[in-house]
Amino acid sequence: MKEENYLDYIPKRNSRYAYRLNQRGHVEIIVKNRGILNRLMQLLLKKPKISYIELEEMGSFIWQEMDGVKSIYELALSEREKFGEKAEPVCERLSTYMKVLRDCDYIVYVNKIKTL
Repeated sequence: MKEENYLDYIPKRNSRYAYRLNQRGHVEIIVKNRGILNRLMQLLLKKPKISYIELEEMGSFIWQEMDGVKSIYELALSEREKFGEKAEPVCERLSTYMKVLRDCDYIVYVNKIKTL
């Protein structure tokens, strides 16, 4: 059985979430807090109806580079080119980062590069 390489996955931003750039040029993912529990928290604890999840510099770069065409490996190469040594170990860091974004449902995987 062939082992899968996570770097072959092709991520894209989940269309359920809009985003914007803040004054520092960082991406902020806009999350609408919906549902009964969220509504109760808004009424009782004055929680916001909308949350803004700010990504740091490298995360903001990667977010804007994700286009549903580039693999995680190709994104890692772009990150390495832009940030140099600051991004290292780029493949491990980016793989972990993408898993977190996926676990939060901010990204989806469109496909995986076919390998022979």
